[in-house]
Amino acid sequence: MVRQMAAKPFPILFIGPGRIGDAVLASGLIHKLALEIPRARFTIAAGPAAAPLFADLPNLDRLIVMQKEKGSGHWFKLWNQVRHTKWGLVVDTRGSAISNVLRKQKRAVHRKASGEPVHKVIEAARLLNLEDDPPAPYLYVSDERQAWADALLDGGKGPILAMGPAANWFGKTWPLDRFASVAKRLIAADGPLAGGRLVILGGADDVRYVDELRRSLPRDQCLDLTGQLELLTVHALLRRASLFIGNDSGLMHLAAAAGCPTIGLFGPSDDRLYAPWGPRTRVVRGPRSFEQFQAVDPGLNQTIGHMLDLPIDAVIAAANDLLEGK
Repeated sequence: MVRQMAAKPFPILFIGPGRIGDAVLASGLIHKLALEIPRARFTIAAGPAAAPLFADLPNLDRLIVMQKEKGSGHWFKLWNQVRHTKWGLVVDTRGSAISNVLRKQKRAVHRKASGEPVHKVIEAARLLNLEDDPPAPYLYVSDERQAWADALLDGGKGPILAMGPAANWFGKTWPLDRFASVAKRLIAADGPLAGGRLVILGGADDVRYVDELRRSLPRDQCLDLTGQLELLTVHALLRRASLFIGNDSGLMHLAAAAGCPTIGLFGPSDDRLYAPWGPRTRVVRGPRSFEQFQAVDPGLNQTIGHMLDLPIDAVIAAANDLLEGK
């Protein structure tokens, strides 16, 4: 009896974005490759914030954390870690020159496009010539991680309203008292999420910031998990949420990728590029366009409460539409 030779693995080096939101929006490329290349084995290189997103990827050979260094030293370190492999494919979302000095069969390298700006999901899809049918963001979660996330909800009954009230810049944050007003109305006895609980999410730096929101609701109606969870566990938890409301942030993209109905609150950021992706998402902004914010704050770095003109009723209306399937 002749033994069949095992098919050789197909090694893929994926160099991902450094920021959480961008990494989520590009994650569909990995899912697409995993589905279409059964022999694929992945090495993922990404920045410290984004790298944990890929920890549960099946057929993951290596997860390389790229800590930025002076003089582009992080690129030399990456080259030194991957140069001995002959890659079937190198996908570089950062547009670096590293694929020029690696052994590979094929490569897909990001190139800065001209013309009208496009959504980051479409921009990522262009690397593999998939812009006509861009793969939606997708993150893998292990069964164990999902079970742990489910346990965090303590078996509680009723809908989950998740909120991400922080952002990486003060100008992008909607006031906490407005988040609180929306939460109270949505989970009230006559609200669309009656009998539900608010789950507050965010990073370690947001713990003190969310205090006002946490204190605005009774303890049995609020679960504050800010700064307590790894990113993938947050993503797993968001799979169980009935609705997410948050500022433009990586957390917003995690929610949309989880399939959770997602409302992204926008002001001084461009929703043409960064709107939450998917059919169960909405962008809500006040009366001003992104260009009008740029005119007031050209560097988009001033400590200005840009989101003050976004009314509560607009967010409630979007929530009702999403929950009603409109």
